[in-house]
Amino acid sequence: MLPHRLPAWARAQSADPQLAKAESQPSGVRLAFRTRATTVELDALPTKYTYVGIPLRPEGVYDLLVDGHLTEQAVVSGGNTLTVDMATGTTNHEPGPVGTLRFADLPERVKDVEIWLPHNETTEIVALRTNAPVEPVPDQGHPVWLHHGSSISHGSNAASPTTTWPALAASLSTVELVNLGLGGSALLDPFTARTMRDTPADLISLKIGINLVGADLMRLRAFTAAVHGFLDTVREGHPTTPLLVVSPLYCPIHEDTPGPGAFDADALRSGELRFRATGDPGDRSSGKLTLTTVRQELSRIVRQRADDDPNLSYLDGRDLYGETDFSELPLPDQLHPDATAHRRIGERFARLVFGDDGPLSTANA
Repeated sequence: MLPHRLPAWARAQSADPQLAKAESQPSGVRLAFRTRATTVELDALPTKYTYVGIPLRPEGVYDLLVDGHLTEQAVVSGGNTLTVDMATGTTNHEPGPVGTLRFADLPERVKDVEIWLPHNETTEIVALRTNAPVEPVPDQGHPVWLHHGSSISHGSNAASPTTTWPALAASLSTVELVNLGLGGSALLDPFTARTMRDTPADLISLKIGINLVGADLMRLRAFTAAVHGFLDTVREGHPTTPLLVVSPLYCPIHEDTPGPGAFDADALRSGELRFRATGDPGDRSSGKLTLTTVRQELSRIVRQRADDDPNLSYLDGRDLYGETDFSELPLPDQLHPDATAHRRIGERFARLVFGDDGPLSTANA
């Protein structure tokens, strides 16, 4: 079984390999069951991505939770390898063997077990074995939080699947996360909006901006209409559900410089991965997007719609990670927060958004 975070009909509407990779990486996806088993084995076939000239990233981590508490972590060696040459656009797929995780000496009592799959590796589930029967976990009645965003929401540079900022925010707020954070692919695609429209949810958030600037995908004229259209579509399925629009986190390279974003060639030659903005700040007058422009327009759009949509709200992403945070916890590659910053963002989101006075307060869900 290969978990997909977008349905087949949505995947058929895009030929973008970046989206195909991102939606098949199971950020927020977990196996959950109730059992007396003391030993659990999982056979999995990961696909690990490497890039020519770019340092290898750590292998994907599987987090084991017992009754909600992180108990053990493991990695699956082997698996498939897909090597991408960014200079030529070519790829090379090398098949590899299935690997096995074994979690032993678990408490000999009825317990709820969750195995969170790696947020950054496409993961095919081959087999699950236990030494006692398993059954579904009963519905806990927790609000379902549906979130869409970029690679930061996907979990880039987080230490493990339960420590991406959305997973941390969910665990601190007792909500069930459905994560549609799609690395490089938060691009206001209509099929993503329709997927959110059709997904049951009690709380919804939509983080918009960094991918649109980095991809240099559209100008301000198209951006405004696309945001309205995306929100209209989501509202078709969730007319009164609390919905939060979140603007980009602080990111100096794109605050006032348009995209496209690119790898920093000088950094690569020295064995480091960094990004840079290649646009001309002077092009802002012709409608090219920057993070500053995106924040201003998102705030304006939400204010414009507020009279007809009292359950729609806005959060400036710099309240989650701002200029002061950058001074203390700089973005290691100039684009993505590190594991410590993920925790800070998750804790702030839980307090500002899910807290008693927050726009998605769980007290009212």
